[in-house]
Parts: sequence; C-alpha cells; structure tokens
Amino acid sequence: MEPMDIVGKSKEDASLPKATMTKIIKEMLPPDVRVARDAQDLLIECCVEFINLVSSESNDVCSREEKRTIAPEHVLKALEVLGFGEYIEDVYAAYEQHKLETMDSLKGGKWSNGAEMTEEEALAEQQRMFAEARARMNGGVAPPKQPDPDQTIES
Repeated sequence: MEPMDIVGKSKEDASLPKATMTKIIKEMLPPDVRVARDAQDLLIECCVEFINLVSSESNDVCSREEKRTIAPEHVLKALEVLGFGEYIEDVYAAYEQHKLETMDSLKGGKWSNGAEMTEEEALAEQQRMFAEARARMNGGVAPPKQPDPDQTIES
C-alpha cells in the first residue's frame, strides 16, 4: 500500500488511540507480563495495517457489487477473501453484540425517558421547547407549561 492510499492522508497520519490500544494489549495478557513500548507501537502499527487491508478489500467487494456504501456483509466477505474465514463467526457475533449494545444505549440514553413518544407528542414537545428558547432569547421568562391535552381533570 502506498503512503497516500489513505484518503488524502499520509500513512503516518493514520493511527489508533495509543492509550486505548495499550489498555487492550494489557487486558489480553496475564497481569505479570509486561510489553516494551516498542512492541506496543509495533502492535498498534500492525492493527492499523490490518484495518487498512480489510478496508481496502471491503471497498473492492463493495465496488464489485456496484454499491457505494460498505456494509457489514462486505467486511465479512473481505475477511473470507483475505484468508481470515476462521474469524468470520466471531466477528459476526461481535457485530451482533455491538448492535444490541448500541440499541440499548439509544433506548436508555439521555434523549429517552423509557417511553416512546408519538410523532404528535414529539412535535408538541418540540414546539414547547422552541417557545421556551424564544422567550429566553427575548429576555423574558419561559411561558408556563401548557397542560397536557390527554390528561383530564375529574371533579
């Protein structure tokens, strides 16, 4: 691979976060084993080269299918083509786990209160927040929160 093969960056500019990689390396080894800094740097470079290799092959697979976006299936096919077929099952399992964790974090994230909002409820909430923001920008106080039309007051 040529130094400028990585989308407008030189090979030296493409790297992985050293602290994260060092942590991963240490987690993979027994606690009594130490790794020289040169060996850590070499492992990180190997990871970068592996990512470049798989990315390039994934792009080739994608192009052969006349697609413009690399999909997970392209990456799995690239691993097979490159001779890493024995890892496909583990990689797919990790991908499925990642999807589950991502969905869980989106559902339980700061934008969700655990209950789904209808489109109408979301629009009403958006309008309320816009009104509050306008009031703050105009130096006034926010208008009082409007009662929820779905709630009824029983006497």
